[in-house]
Amino acid sequence: MVEINANLIHPQLRELLSFATKKQKVEQEYQAYIQTVARRLYGYMLDELVIGCIGIELLGQNRCEIKHLAVMPNHRGKGIGSEMIRYIKEVHALTVIFAETDKEAVDFYEKCGFKITSLGEKYPGVERFRCILEVC
Repeated sequence: MVEINANLIHPQLRELLSFATKKQKVEQEYQAYIQTVARRLYGYMLDELVIGCIGIELLGQNRCEIKHLAVMPNHRGKGIGSEMIRYIKEVHALTVIFAETDKEAVDFYEKCGFKITSLGEKYPGVERFRCILEVC
């Protein structure tokens, strides 16, 4: 894992972020990582390629919110996402990790030990979920 703080966004990272946010918001979200002190973006490297990324916002008191989490489609299901969560947990000595997600990712977060709560239909026709991991 490497922390990413380059001013120019790498094409692989652009693609990864587009999996976790609207394509139109990729540049804006990337700039938020570069310009906001509390935000961190990490890339998961394999053979000099960025195949996964996790972006967090540090909330103080050893807490953070996962803002973006994505793995290239051909590398999914290999434990990379959960490894990235373990990494940020250790690097930042986190005791609580929050995430908000859609139905597609609920099973992933549940397998990682997060408690899941429905937020209901936050957007028309889209149910969202709050995920919380409390580290002992």
